[in-house]
Amino acid sequence: MAGTANHALAGSVAGILGIAPVSAAVERFPDGELRPVVGGMRGADVYLVQPTSPPVNEHVMESLLLIDACRRAGAAQITAVMPYFGYARQDRRGRSGQAIGIRVVADALASAGMRRLIVTDPHTTALEAICAVPVEMLTAVPSLARVLGEQVPDEAVVVAPDLGAVKLAEHYGALLSCPVAVVRKTRLSGTRVVAEELVGDVRDRPVVIVDDMISTGGTIEAAAEVVAGHGAAPEIVVVATHGLFVASAAERLSRAMIRRILVTDTVAQRPDSGMPLDVCSVAPLLADAIGRLYRNEPLDQLPARA
Repeated sequence: MAGTANHALAGSVAGILGIAPVSAAVERFPDGELRPVVGGMRGADVYLVQPTSPPVNEHVMESLLLIDACRRAGAAQITAVMPYFGYARQDRRGRSGQAIGIRVVADALASAGMRRLIVTDPHTTALEAICAVPVEMLTAVPSLARVLGEQVPDEAVVVAPDLGAVKLAEHYGALLSCPVAVVRKTRLSGTRVVAEELVGDVRDRPVVIVDDMISTGGTIEAAAEVVAGHGAAPEIVVVATHGLFVASAAERLSRAMIRRILVTDTVAQRPDSGMPLDVCSVAPLLADAIGRLYRNEPLDQLPARA
C-alpha cells in the first residue's frame, strides 16, 4: 500500500515484487483533518510504504489512520515501511520538561495496529529498543558506497561532519578503503551550527562528507567550510541516506564548494531543487526485505543489513 508521502518509491518497490501497489483514498477536510479509506484487506499481509518526510506531522497522522483503517478492514498483519522515520532525533531529553518524541510516535503506531516496522538508517539505533513491536533496520550505506566507488579517487578522505557521524564515516571508509577525518561542531540552534576544528589530514585530497540525513544543510555547510580551510581539494562530495532539504538548505548547499550531493529516495526529491543532486533508489533493498518477510525468510543475509 502506498501512502501519499512517496508514491514513486512505493510503485518502484511493488514493481520489483511483481505486484501492483494499492493506493488509499485520503480525503482532506477543509480544516486539514484526514480521513483515509482502504479497499478489501481481510486476511491480507499489508506493507504500508510511507516515510514520515516533511510535512512530518501530517505524514505521521496519515500513517496512523491508514494503519487503523487496514486493521478495521480485516488485515491479518500490518507492517509499516518507513524508510525515513521522523522524530528519531528526539530519543532523549536534553533538559527537564522535554518530550521523547521517538517513543510517543512508536507507541502510537503500535497502538494503531502496526505489528512490525521497517526503517532505513534511522538516526538512532535506540528505535529498536524503544519500539514495542519488532523493528527491521536496513542500511543504504553499501549501495551508496558502490555508487561512490565508481567515481571517488583512491586518495579521497571520508569526513564525519560531527562526532555523531564518526561510526558512519568509519563504515564508509571501510567500504571505500579511505581514511577518515572528523569535524568537531557546536550546534547553536536548530538551523545554526559552528564547526570548530578538524581531526585528520585533508590537504590537497578529495573529500567525501557523509551523514545519515541532511535537513537544513547547516552541518554540511559548516563542515565544508572547515575542510576547505584546511586545504582540501575543491569540489566536495556529500553523501547522506535521507535528503530532507528543508528551510534554506538548497541555497546553503548551492553556494558551498560542493560538486555533488548523493542521497537516496527515502524522501521524495524535487527535480527543480537547483542542487547538484543524484538519487540512489532504496527500492531494491526494501523489496528484498519485504519479499523475505512475506516468505518468512531471515533478513540476516541481506547485503545491506544494518
